[in-house]
Parts: sequence; structure tokens; C-alpha cells
Amino acid sequence: MLMTGADIVVETLIEQGVKTVFGYPGGQVIDLYDALFKARHRLNHVLSSHEQHAAHAADGYARATGETGVVIATSGPGATNLVTGIATAYLDSVPMVAITGNVGRSLIGRDSFQECDITGITLPITKHNFMVQDVADLANTIREAFKIARSGRPGPVLVDIPKDIQAAIHEFEPFEQVTPEENDLAEDEEILSAVQMIEESKRPYIYMGGGALRANVENEIIELADCIDAPIGTTLMGISVVPCDHPRYLGMEGMHGHFASSRAQHDADLIICLGARFSDRATGNVAKYAPKAKIIHIDIDAAELNKNVNVELGIAGDMKDALRRIIDQLETVERPAWQKRIAEFKAMQQAQFERVENQKELTPFALINEISKYADPSTPIVTDVGQHQMWVAQYFPFKMPRTFITSGGLGTMGFGLGAAIGASLGTGKRTILFTGDGSFGMNLNDLATVFANQVPVVIVVLNNRVLGMVRQWQTLFYDAHYSHTNLDARQSDFVKIAEAFGIPAFRISSLEELPETAAKAMAKSGPVLIEAEIGRNEFVLPMLPPGGSMDQIITDIEEQEA
Repeated sequence: MLMTGADIVVETLIEQGVKTVFGYPGGQVIDLYDALFKARHRLNHVLSSHEQHAAHAADGYARATGETGVVIATSGPGATNLVTGIATAYLDSVPMVAITGNVGRSLIGRDSFQECDITGITLPITKHNFMVQDVADLANTIREAFKIARSGRPGPVLVDIPKDIQAAIHEFEPFEQVTPEENDLAEDEEILSAVQMIEESKRPYIYMGGGALRANVENEIIELADCIDAPIGTTLMGISVVPCDHPRYLGMEGMHGHFASSRAQHDADLIICLGARFSDRATGNVAKYAPKAKIIHIDIDAAELNKNVNVELGIAGDMKDALRRIIDQLETVERPAWQKRIAEFKAMQQAQFERVENQKELTPFALINEISKYADPSTPIVTDVGQHQMWVAQYFPFKMPRTFITSGGLGTMGFGLGAAIGASLGTGKRTILFTGDGSFGMNLNDLATVFANQVPVVIVVLNNRVLGMVRQWQTLFYDAHYSHTNLDARQSDFVKIAEAFGIPAFRISSLEELPETAAKAMAKSGPVLIEAEIGRNEFVLPMLPPGGSMDQIITDIEEQEA
């Protein structure tokens, strides 16, 4: 069947199972948007308020569903506005296909209006990118983009399509949906070595990251933990793989991790790392990291092995297969001395949480705890970046995989609202976004998208009128020099802003107001905003000091100041 290049793009997206795309039209994608109009009953397009938000929406869609997110933008500023969203997906290994228009081929390299070398710009933040030079290659290029995005360690792929390619006519031949390449499998010798190291250990610790989430190994992790009597800890990106109320789960470790999890990792003699990259936020001072432990590192990406931390055994390959083969060769054991030590860490941690839980004012814990009562186990929980992100990671009772959606590697303020839109539309579920006044100020224009599509997003703004995480560092390590982190002079009324966009909104100023106001807000079936006024001196604890190790965790600000 003869089609324009633009029609071929749309037909190939539908062929690859895409149901929803996010984007913003412009001069060099008019042909593509005309094709989207003609296919509007078969492919849903969501108009965002900004290309960056569209990229975050495609990202949130992918994280929540496990499918590949798709975003479309025009050339020049439209394409460059995608860069932060693409980089966010790249650092967190999220499958995404970004499609950009460009000027016609005869105009490329002439500094034409809205021309830019988007393939050159995105080369370091994509798994691969393409500029289509022949309409005959268009469909297969898009298919290849989906295959690359989904294979191995997932990530974003960009396809740049000049305008004349979109207008060109060519035969379209339908093809089947592409499948990811098969993963490599661990060698038998590697499995035997892992089994031997586990059998010789006395204090094993299972440490999971975002790779474990994508490998769907939640059952294998719990089975392994039960078999070898080991605790389970996680990076920020691994949260939700294992239910937070599981008795072996100690929570997040690292700079703002749970005390018990970080200390257990520090005291372990064997760390079984599953799909994590040992980032600086997780390890602290690498020279002091896990000084008593040997490390087994299983990851789909061989480049991660020995990149940040040297390990005794690195296994590059399919994690589910490797864990299954390891478990099948192990005998069930008990380690009472190790469990006694872990119980001591839990008791020390409980003292910290009791201080948090017993406060008589509106605190982040009280707010998150109250809102969590209205979430079922499958509710997507999204955050922006900052103190509120860490509070949610510490306090929210996640029960199911893919329900915690946050920007970990790049730490992108402004990620949250777009990602919440994508997660809600992808899953068909009401989604809760926790954000801060600083982060929300970067993306609140996408309230227009929420309203226009009546996306059932509950937006919870923790408003402390400061850039809280930076201010916390300024308090602890910079002699309270609050350089440009107080936002009083530029503070907005978020309730009125939401109402101006047609979204009902509520404000909570005290602990006494919390239950009744939260109930009224959560009774709304569509989008709603809750502004919660919290103190600017609320800190994220525990905290690892700069250059510190896990045995130097700060758990009490008063003790630190003394």
C-alpha cells in the first residue's frame, strides 16, 4: 500500500503495539500530525504543555506499564526541549522512542530555521539514534528503534525524520511486532562460584536495584532470602520490587536510606547485588564502602560490572535465569547470629521512627501516612525530586512492583506531573503525585494537560516555602548560609492556581485538619490538588554526611548540631 512517510510512521507505531503517544506539534511535524489526525481512532495522542513534560509523560507511561513510551516533537527548540526527559529516561534505563521532525534534507547544514543536530546532541543520552535519509528505510528504522529500546538494558532511542521524508510516498508492508533480543545466560562456572560464595558467608545481604524491577525477579529474591536467611535492601530505584511489609525487607539503603538497611549492608560479609550500579548516593565514600564484604554483582549490562565498585564475582546476563539456577543449588540454612544483629539495627531504627510518628504537628510522615490510606496496592505513586521524594521512599507502604515512579539517576525536578499523567493514562488507574513547592513550580503549567484530559491525578504539594534539600545541606554543612533557597518572595497560592486551571484544590495547615480535608480531597473522582503546609526545618533523616561511610549515619539533627 502506498503511503506518505508520515502515514508510515503512524502505521508502524500501531503495528508495534503503541496505544498512546505524547507530544507537541510544530512546523516540521505537520505532516506527522496530519497522519495522527487521520488515525485518531486507532492511536491516542496526548497534547502536553511543553515537550519536556511530554517526554516525562512517555517515561512515566513506560515505567508504570513496562511498555515502551513514545514522544513526538518538532525540530529545533521542540527537539532540544526533549533532552532533559530523554536523559532522565537514559539514566534510569527506561524504554522510550522519541520521534523528532527536522528540516528537509536539502536544508540540513545550512542553519535553516529551527534546524538543529538533535542526533548529535542526544548521542550521549540515548542507547542509539537515527536520522532517516530514505523513506524506504523509515518503517524498519522505527522497528529497530523499538527493538533496541526494549533489548538488554532498556533505554531511549531517538529517530529524527526530515520533513521531506515525511511527505515522500513509499510502499508500506506490515510486519509483526518486534521482540527484544534474547539475553545472555550466565556460565555454569559463574553460578557455581556464586553458590560457593553464598555457602561460605555468615552475613549475606541481598541488594536490589532498578534492574531487578525490570527483570521481574520479585519472587526469586524472596525465595533466595528465605533460603539463605538474608535481609533484603534496595536502592531508590529498586523500591516496590519487594513489598515493604515483608519481614526480610529492611528498606532503602544509602545517603537517605533506612538505618537498618544501611548498617546491615555495612556489616555484611557478602553482598548479592541485583541490577544496581553502586552510585555515589548508594555507597557514600567508595573507599569505605562495605569493608567486610565480598560482592556478587548480577546485571544485564556488563559495563556496570567493576565500574564503580570492584567485585569478586560479576555475572552479566539474564538475572531471572541466574537466580533460578543459584537457588536450585542451595540448601536452606539459618543464620541466627546474623538475624540477631539485624534485629538490633531494627530496634535502633525504630527509635528514630518513633520520634517521627509521635510529633503533634503536620509532618511529612503524617501526611504520607494519611494519603496512603486511600491508595490500593496497585496505585502508581509518583514523586518529583527533593526532600519529599526521600520521605515517600522512606515512609510509603509499597506493595507491588512498578508502583513507585521517580527520577533517580538524573534527579530531575519537574519530572513528576508529566510522569504522573503518563502513569495514570498507561495503567488506567488513579495516580498520586507527591511534589514539593520548588519542583511543582517547574511543571505546574501541565495542569492544563491534566484538566483537558481529566486525568485522575491527586497532586500533593508539600509546601515548606524553601528548596528543602539544598537548604538541609546549607544548614548542616554550610553554616546556615541560605543562599537563594528561601522561596517566600516568589511563593504562589497553589490552591488558586489549580482552581484557575479548573481543578478542585484543598489546603491543609495543621495536623487536626488532615483527616477531614484529606477525605474530602480524595473523594473527588477526577484530578485534585492538596497543598500541605509543612515546616521548613523538617529534615530528611537518616543522612550520610559527605565523604562518610555507613557507620557514620546521622539520625538525629540535635545530636549532629551538638
